[in-house]
Amino acid sequence: MPYANVNGTNLYYEEYGTGPAVMLTPGGRNDTNGLRPIAALLSPHCRVILHDRRNCGKSDIVIGGELSEQHAWGEEMAGLLKQIGAAPAYLAGGSAGSRTSITVAVRHPEVVKGIYVWEVSGGPTSGDLMSPGYYGQYIDAAEQGGMAAVAETDYFAQRIKDNPSNRDRLMSMDAKEFLSVMRRWQAEFARPNPVGDLTEEELKSVTCPTVLLEGNTPDDVHHVSAAENAHRLMPNTELLPSAWTHDEWDVIGQHDHTFAGIAATNRYSMKAPFYAAQILEFINKVEASEPATAQVGD
Repeated sequence: MPYANVNGTNLYYEEYGTGPAVMLTPGGRNDTNGLRPIAALLSPHCRVILHDRRNCGKSDIVIGGELSEQHAWGEEMAGLLKQIGAAPAYLAGGSAGSRTSITVAVRHPEVVKGIYVWEVSGGPTSGDLMSPGYYGQYIDAAEQGGMAAVAETDYFAQRIKDNPSNRDRLMSMDAKEFLSVMRRWQAEFARPNPVGDLTEEELKSVTCPTVLLEGNTPDDVHHVSAAENAHRLMPNTELLPSAWTHDEWDVIGQHDHTFAGIAATNRYSMKAPFYAAQILEFINKVEASEPATAQVGD
């Protein structure tokens, strides 16, 4: 299996096709599988890079460092692009994939050619709603049963199954250090910023061409204000309608507190042709602005 060691973290990745490089990043802490349908449609025209971020999929568990988890993801995504010779690349993704793609452009604009994102994370209560799932449940486990209890949670048990070396990595951690880092990450994650863990000033610094898809209603995790605020603050953006019509979202989207909605990985698969077509259109538009560049999809 292909791994790249980026700043001491082993990141799992896959590549398909040739052409302009496109890195796809999923939502949540999900692995690469939910984006395979989009990758399959892009690969005849592009060099598609799928990857598992730290603490996701087959990559290393690393609970540490001075950065927030989101900024660590962005730093390592940039390092991966450089290491495999794929920079500058187009970045695309939904939810966590949206905010980390933008984070890469904040931290390393030299590796980003353009951004296409949907279900942008943010809004008045987004961080508070997500932080228990991202961090709170594992803080509770460590407080109650130490690192053994953390390893037995469904999420970390799967990380160990996907990458057996993660067991030693996790069990060698001091529970107090684990708790310290997770509490810090949780606090940084829950801050009321426009988009995830990104301030207004950071968003204003992103100058590459960017397509943002509008949010849906109701959706308190990817609130409509997140994409609107990013569009307002980022100087080179286009705000396009959501992949979902209002009628479609009424069926599959969040129903207050009675139905959380179809899982993100399933939503992305359902709209793979839509996203792939728009990503290709966006790439063609950017590539056409550069001299002597063939259009993808021809």
